Amino acid sequence: MEQVLKVESKELPLSDKAKKNEQEEVNDSPIEQVRLTVPITDDPTLPCLTFRTWVLGIISCAILAFVNQFFGYRQNMLYVSSVSAQILVLPIAKLMEATLPKKLIQVPGTKFSFSLNPGPFNLKEHVLITIFANSGSNTVYAVGIITIVKAFYLRSIHPLSAMLLTQTTQLLGYGWAGIFRKFLVDSPYMWWPANLVQVSLFRALHEVEKRPKGGLTRLQFFLLVLTSSFAYYIIPGYLFQSITAVSTVCWIWKDSVTAQQIGSGLHGLGVGSFALDWSTVAGFLGSPLATPGFAIINITVGFLIVVYIVIPICYWTNSYEAKKFPIISAHVFDANGQPYNVSAILNSTTFEFNRIGYDGYSKINLSIFFVYAYGLSFAVLAATLSHVALFHGRTIWQQTRATLLEDKFYDVHSRIMKRNYEAVPQWWFYSLLIIVIGLSILTCEGFGKQLQLPYWGVLLAIGLAFLFTLPIGVITATTNQQPGLNVITELIIGYMYPGKPLANVAFKIYGYISMSQAIMFLSDFKLGHYMKIPPKSMFLVQLVGTLLASSVYFGTAWWLLTSVEHICDPSKLPEGSPWTCPGDDIFYNASIIWGVAGPLRMFGRLGLYSHMNYMFLFGLVAPVPVWMVSRIYPEKKWIKLINVPVLIGGAGAMPAAKAVNYICWISVGIFFNFVVYRRYKGWWARHNYILSAGLDAGVAFLAILLYFTLQIGNINGPNWWGLEVSDHCPLASCPTAPGIQVKGCPVSQ
Repeated sequence: MEQVLKVESKELPLSDKAKKNEQEEVNDSPIEQVRLTVPITDDPTLPCLTFRTWVLGIISCAILAFVNQFFGYRQNMLYVSSVSAQILVLPIAKLMEATLPKKLIQVPGTKFSFSLNPGPFNLKEHVLITIFANSGSNTVYAVGIITIVKAFYLRSIHPLSAMLLTQTTQLLGYGWAGIFRKFLVDSPYMWWPANLVQVSLFRALHEVEKRPKGGLTRLQFFLLVLTSSFAYYIIPGYLFQSITAVSTVCWIWKDSVTAQQIGSGLHGLGVGSFALDWSTVAGFLGSPLATPGFAIINITVGFLIVVYIVIPICYWTNSYEAKKFPIISAHVFDANGQPYNVSAILNSTTFEFNRIGYDGYSKINLSIFFVYAYGLSFAVLAATLSHVALFHGRTIWQQTRATLLEDKFYDVHSRIMKRNYEAVPQWWFYSLLIIVIGLSILTCEGFGKQLQLPYWGVLLAIGLAFLFTLPIGVITATTNQQPGLNVITELIIGYMYPGKPLANVAFKIYGYISMSQAIMFLSDFKLGHYMKIPPKSMFLVQLVGTLLASSVYFGTAWWLLTSVEHICDPSKLPEGSPWTCPGDDIFYNASIIWGVAGPLRMFGRLGLYSHMNYMFLFGLVAPVPVWMVSRIYPEKKWIKLINVPVLIGGAGAMPAAKAVNYICWISVGIFFNFVVYRRYKGWWARHNYILSAGLDAGVAFLAILLYFTLQIGNINGPNWWGLEVSDHCPLASCPTAPGIQVKGCPVSQ
């Protein structure tokens, strides 16, 4: 018999003033978006870890891991999220429910028995399958090390060492997740906006809903959006790919380098550019529909300041000799504006920095945007620490005391979980953390020290991840934006252990990715928290999913790296070959900047960009004025919505993301999260996140279908103008300094 438990109205221990203002919110959640989206009911009798959960979860995890790694090496990178699996498994699970026998099966030699069909397929099974799929959809960053070793540096790496590298970097995050889950999961103010998309979709797929007169149920609305998105994507995905980035300025000034630098949406500042493709909107920055309105405004302000004020001023005043290089590029150049010859500064025998070769060749130069991208990343990290300390320090301290003394800071969802389910013991997290740290040291110190990183480097990277998990977790859980540790880790090890590229990237992986994985685990824990999943079931599914996904990512990468000739080298690949590895190309260039030359010769006294170090100081003090004004005018609640780390890092996804991605993302985000949210709040609460999930899923499904039915056999669309993925701004990447000769570019006089 179904038992639905509803939460009693119980007041939280707030101050007298807060009680008066927030008493109504205490019975649910203090966050309006959560109140509008997440149900406050639970049925603890529903089975969770069923036969269907394990079979469909493992298959989903393995398929997504294979597909994402397979497409990750291709020119047109495709990311398939767990939403796709979330939708596809439902009819399969319903089929299993209808056909599998319900008889109990006894495991030989034990008292354990299970049923292939324990009853109707339920919401909690579906959530756990999606958590499995989420493990497969999250990229294994460590594969980048294996790729640059084998495909860019053309060296060998022991397969067991490579396998352990992928596993340990993914598993380290469990330790930090266990330590900080009290702050980042149980706290009602850490609401993880992106999870509300999943919650909305789960409710649409499972809740029996009466169709409103003249309207659609949420499931019907989702299917309509999915079908429309699927059908439409044939145009930008195959027939007319140029509408993924339309740069109108380049149509008018076809021979002007400056005009194309200003107007190109892919290689310039994007003035006048737009797109008619959802993958352009959500491809790099995620769905704007799932990002809070205040975060969109912060990102918009940061993007406008950097891209349309700072970069144009610096470029056209020729700061750092910017005119010798493209205005926006992630590559490295020599003093003559040519691509940097890395072999001239890297000893091929010892695989270490060649100082004599460097002194006789050239310092490493960056495009002006890449210079400021690094400088702003310095500022974001410092601002994250000071912002969290100023705006959330008291709450974190109170939560720490409450954790030690009594249960406080609970909302309705936390009370349900505490009452109905047993928490995961802390020793599970600590034991796993100790084991993985030991294996990490073995990975770097063993196998002939191929990774170049000593044991103290592993421990230091782990310490950095521990230090930053909480502040970055707070930013992510409240704004849906996650600052990264990639630059600060590269900087630290680059100073301490220069001239060793693999040590640099290994340190970055252990410091940055273990923190990033912790954030992912905590996000999934919060999803389980909202959907009332037993925590122990969540832990087990996450652990198995991570082990499986890491293995599949590694196996797929190793297979491609050893079977595709000249993979990642466009100069040697056959014409039109898709195996160009665009993401790994940026990773490789970062290893040159930080690992080969090192920060001393880039951002230190021996480099060209030492002034960028002042950005650390700028970031540290930038949140202070906002905090002070918010204290002086506490009634002005909008002041606290100025999130300085998010604002400074507004353009942080560039240069991988392009200006056209930002322009479209901002436009769509402001429309739905301000115009629609304020004028049609009922529609927004009912349909906004469903719309986001439907658009994502439609694009993903058709992209996969196109590849495996047509593009895998090199069957391309009609050969007309606009077929290629281009905004027709070929001069946007040209230098403008006099005398610099670059292939395909006019020589300035």
